[in-house]
Amino acid sequence: MAISAKAKRPRLTERKKESIAGWLFISPWIIGFIIFTLGPLLYAIVLSFYQWDFIQDPKFIGLRNFERMFGDKLFWQSLKVTVSYGLMRVPMGIIVGIGAAILLNQRVKLLGLWRVIYYLPVILPPVATTLMWMWIYNPRYGVINNFLLSVFHIQGPAWLQDQRLVLPSFMVMAVWGAMGRNMLIYLSGLQSISKELYNAADVDGAKSLAKFFYITLPMLSPVIFFNLITGMIDVFKLFSQPFIMTEGGPRNASLFFYYYMFRYISERFQVGYAAAMSLFVFILIMILTVLVFRSSSAWVYYEGELKGRKEQ
Repeated sequence: MAISAKAKRPRLTERKKESIAGWLFISPWIIGFIIFTLGPLLYAIVLSFYQWDFIQDPKFIGLRNFERMFGDKLFWQSLKVTVSYGLMRVPMGIIVGIGAAILLNQRVKLLGLWRVIYYLPVILPPVATTLMWMWIYNPRYGVINNFLLSVFHIQGPAWLQDQRLVLPSFMVMAVWGAMGRNMLIYLSGLQSISKELYNAADVDGAKSLAKFFYITLPMLSPVIFFNLITGMIDVFKLFSQPFIMTEGGPRNASLFFYYYMFRYISERFQVGYAAAMSLFVFILIMILTVLVFRSSSAWVYYEGELKGRKEQ
């Protein structure tokens, strides 16, 4: 009986074993996603319908948080500031990242050292780099204004106290900080482009500019697409710099959304209202992401997909 029972026991196929092993390998990520991402997200959705101040019990108020939010001028100001900043920061980050990657893809002396220098801002603590840029932008003894005064005899502006200059100042600082990460991603994309494409273009007599627009950019379009999505998300997560440098000033010109939501939690203890704001911006980011994904078929080039279509 024991032998027959063992014989009837079903054996796992190789495919099922690989599937089980795969689920086991990704289980730490799944558990972390449920506990630290999906759980807090669902909890924030529930809290957006409540009034809670950390002390008293949550009180259900329905859609009142959203009604208040749509009438909050500072909330719309924070969105305006964040979107205006993103319209400058994301395209400039892509352009600078591609330019740095092309430069560091050349055969030059001490190439490894140059790559480390360009990547260094990514691993530096955000608070330390923010304090460094506060010194650079200082109107009295900052590096930029001292340079303008000593070389051109021009008195530089108060970069972080001027409503017209504060967002460009944040943009320059953010592009510098993210350049190393973007450069590394673009560099991997550049090195994956087949040299045969450039050799064929050389045979046809193509110039450098033509090779960049007709070979490099199309082959880099999946990487650009990735950095575009992550850049949009990073824009709405900006917090440390406005918190340390300007506190939303001058006159709410740097009142970024994340910092504005933080003020409602840390200063006013209005957790439900802050959750409603975060839910609204989450939906906004999802809509923007879907629009970018929908547009990708018109400008993102996937060589593997085109090969599959030709074979069919």
